[in-house]
This record gives sequence, C-alpha cells and structure tokens, in this order.
Amino acid sequence: MRGGLTLAGGVLTGNAVGFLRVALTAYLLGTHTRADSLAVAMGPVDSLNSILTNSMVFAFVPMLAAQSGAGRAELFWKLRRAFVWIFLAVSAIVMASAPWLMRALAPGLNADSFEAAVNLARILALSITAAGVAALYWALLYTERRFGPTAFYQATLNLATIVTAITLWKALGVYSFALGYAIGAAIQLALVHFAARPGLRVRKPRAPEGEAALDWRRILAKPAFFVAYAAGLSLNLTFTRAYATHAGPGMAAALEYCMRGVGVPLAILVSPLANSLLPEIARLRSLFRLREAFRLIDRTELLAALIAIGITAITLTLRRPAIALLFQRGSFTADSTRLVSEVFLGLAPVLIGWSLIEITARSLFALDRPWPPLIAALAPVAVNAALTLSLHSHEPQWIGAGASAGALVGAGLLFVMARWRRKRYLEEA
Repeated sequence: MRGGLTLAGGVLTGNAVGFLRVALTAYLLGTHTRADSLAVAMGPVDSLNSILTNSMVFAFVPMLAAQSGAGRAELFWKLRRAFVWIFLAVSAIVMASAPWLMRALAPGLNADSFEAAVNLARILALSITAAGVAALYWALLYTERRFGPTAFYQATLNLATIVTAITLWKALGVYSFALGYAIGAAIQLALVHFAARPGLRVRKPRAPEGEAALDWRRILAKPAFFVAYAAGLSLNLTFTRAYATHAGPGMAAALEYCMRGVGVPLAILVSPLANSLLPEIARLRSLFRLREAFRLIDRTELLAALIAIGITAITLTLRRPAIALLFQRGSFTADSTRLVSEVFLGLAPVLIGWSLIEITARSLFALDRPWPPLIAALAPVAVNAALTLSLHSHEPQWIGAGASAGALVGAGLLFVMARWRRKRYLEEA
C-alpha cells in the first residue's frame, strides 16, 4: 500500500507537470504543422522508452529479488555492463534510421514537416540510453521496496522539457522540446544512480570475465518477451498516429493532445497498481500460493475496470469545456478545441481496454506466464487496421475509433485466455 501510494503520488505529480508541458506545447504550436512534426517524432520515442523501462523492471525485479546483499549488487553490475551497450546501439540505430522511421510512421507529412520530424527524432534518440540504464536502477530500487526515487520520473522529464522549451524557444523553436526531453532523461538517470549507491557499496563488482557464469540467453529472453508484448500493444496507437497524418494538417497533433487525456488516467490507474503488485505477486508465486495471487489479480482487475469506465464517461461528457479550459490560448484556437474534442470522442474508450490489458498482462508476467499477454498484444493493432482501413474516414471522430475497438477486443481476448489456463497454472504449481 505504501509503495502504491508513493507511485501514485509520483504519477499524479508527473502528469500534473505533463499537462503544463502539453499546455505550453499547445500555446506555442497549437495544431499547426510544427505540432504534427513534434507529435510523430516524440510519440514513438516516448513509447520506446516506456517499453524499455517496463521490460527492465518486469524482467529483472524477480531475478534481483532472488539475490541479496553482495550477490544482488554483483548481478546488477553485470546486467548494467551488458545492457548499456545494447541501449547505446538502440540509440544509434534510431538516429541513423530516423528518415526511414518517419517515412513509415508519418507517411502523410509534407516535406518541411517531415524534415523537422527527422531532426526531432534524432535529438530525442539521445534519451533512449539514459532511460534504459535508469530502468535497471529502477529494478534494483523496486527490489528494495524503494519507490520514491523512481516515482517522479515523468515529473523530471516534463519539468526539464518545460524549462528548456521556455529558455531556448527563441533560439531553437520546436527543437527545444526535444532537447529538454533528452536532458530530463539524463537527470533522472543521475537521480536513480545516486539513490542506488548505498546498496551497491556492499561489494565492488568483479572483473568482466566473471560474467561468463550467467546464462545470458535466459537473461535476454526475459526482457525480450516484455519488449515484444509492449511493442505489439504500442503499435495500436502508432498505426492510428500514422493514419492521422493522412487526414490533414493538425490531425496528428490533435490526436497527441487526446492521447495525453487518455494517458494521464491510464498512468494513474495502471502504474501504481501494476508496479506495486509486481513484488507481491512474484513473492506469492515463489511460495506456490497461486490461489492468493489470482484473487489479488481479480480484485485489481475489477477495481481497474470500474474506475476506467467511470473516467471514460466523465471525460466524454466534459471533453469540450475541459479542452478549452486547459489549452485554448495562444496558438491553440477555438478551431483547435473543436478538432481535439471530436478526435477524443473516438479515442476515449481506449482507456478501458488498454488499462485492463496492462493490469492483466503485467500480473501474468509476474507469474512468469508471458505467452497470453504476447498473443493478446497483437489483437488491438489487427482490429484497428481492419476497422480503420474499412471505414477509410478522415472525419476526426473516427480517427481513434479503431484504436478503441482494438483495445477492447484485446482485453477480452486476454481475459478469456487467462481464465482458460488458470486451472493448468494451479496444477503445474
């Protein structure tokens, strides 16, 4: 409970500052083509960083929890030495392939917007290494039940983006947002490194040749499952964002503002519940108390479903006055408010399906049952693509409808698979 409250406080703070970041973006960029460039560049990199963060946490918290003292510190150093090179390689690949990525993820941008998106993606790619290495520290701190240093990651990221954008807007324009994001990721890495130092002083790491004793195939397979799951799930909104670039100038930016309206309650709902439950479910699994683990999962799913439905109903009812109150100033005009509120009409129900997928999937990962989440993660984008392409509508209210339908179908599929295989899990235990 204490861990959940700490994470909830961090998520609330991060998203409050995040709203200020989005409000600043709306004030300076509105729904013009520069906002499209920032949206299509920052969205995929932000999703990738989230995937890396969650994969490190869900893969290595159980592994680090199985060690203690010197053994845990030694294992952490070996993981960090290996994965820092992987994250550096990912950053380099994203920077080198930015033109091809933007061509695939934002095919409808005009030439000027496309060039800006490529440059923004390259700047944002600097954050990938910092976010990935910081996630390893997250796993270590979670193992020690120390949630405070990690809880304010989004607040740090958003605050650095705001300060940098305000300071350097006249000199760098839209690029100041990307630079601020990268600086925020570096600051968070420094913070968690400093917080983890006392636990890592237990024993100095051995020389690299000692790493041969680790089963690296098994170690790499653990985050690989979560990366594949999270990537499959993120493709749902990635496809919608790419399709939105064909629907006219400002549509991708409008979708990004709507995703903030969905992402805030999603983060508040999923992150504290899932991340604080992870150590407890892993502990119950290690004690072969799966019935208790399943009861805990069931109660959490029911609570998440009720909250998600309530939030969706409220936000749909109040969407237009809320958007006007939050964003309608500067470059964000009344026409921008109308456009964003219409896009939100189709996208809002994605909160229900996405939150239920995330709660159930992360619980199954904690039980070391990765295949049902991996299969279910591919359903949303398949349903989304089929529905969106069949409708082939550029009307704002239909832009996000496919993503919402896909998320709901994916949640239903995962629910059925998890219940169908539950008896087998108990027998195996």
